[in-house]
Amino acid sequence: MSEEYGNDYVVLTDENGVEVELEHLDTVEYNDTIYMAFIPAEMKLEESYELIIMKVEKEDGEDILVTLDDEDELDEMFQIFSERLEETFEDEEEKEAKKEGY
Repeated sequence: MSEEYGNDYVVLTDENGVEVELEHLDTVEYNDTIYMAFIPAEMKLEESYELIIMKVEKEDGEDILVTLDDEDELDEMFQIFSERLEETFEDEEEKEAKKEGY
């Protein structure tokens, strides 16, 4: 897969040449590997969504994003990202409530 970075969005091109735009939500380094979490770009964070988790690997000296094939690795990273994103949204809700005087 190739990728183009810009702001918080990535356009991925799969092996069939199909392009998909994703919104980058978070990045975590875990066990010496960098993982990134995305949702489809056309979705709103408030909507129910499927989290897309990929890891960064080196190929010919370049960073590329690859899907997680190992179910245990995927489950573990899903748990980590879910907890981090939940904390982020709770913090934002608290800030908004304080801002509005609640």
